[in-house]
Amino acid sequence: MQRRMLSKEDEAAIGADETEVRREDQDKINRFSRLHQREMLLEEELKTKAKDKEDLDEISTELELADEDDKVPYKVGDSFFSLPLPEVQQLLASSTEKIEEEVSAVQEKLNGIREEMGQLKVMLYARFGRSINLET
Repeated sequence: MQRRMLSKEDEAAIGADETEVRREDQDKINRFSRLHQREMLLEEELKTKAKDKEDLDEISTELELADEDDKVPYKVGDSFFSLPLPEVQQLLASSTEKIEEEVSAVQEKLNGIREEMGQLKVMLYARFGRSINLET
């Protein structure tokens, strides 16, 4: 790999594009970074909740094939309890509903974060142009 020195003209052109980073700019950059980290965590949480919901839907489908008189093991915490099929189906429906509410809440938070990140991007790109990369 060959290294090349910048010519005086190239160095001057690069120096002319640089904008001084003020305290408020650094605060905005830091805020964007924290929001990006939070966005990634919420996306992971959303994937987990979607998987849980998919699992509950699959279990509900399987239980439709079960006999009405059967007792079905239902997990509560770390323990399994044998419960009548209708009661288990009711508990599954309430669990599915709860997960859907949680997914909606996470989605709302994610939308708020993305909106704020968009506003910060506009401000920072207006100030620094191509000198800053905020693409995630």
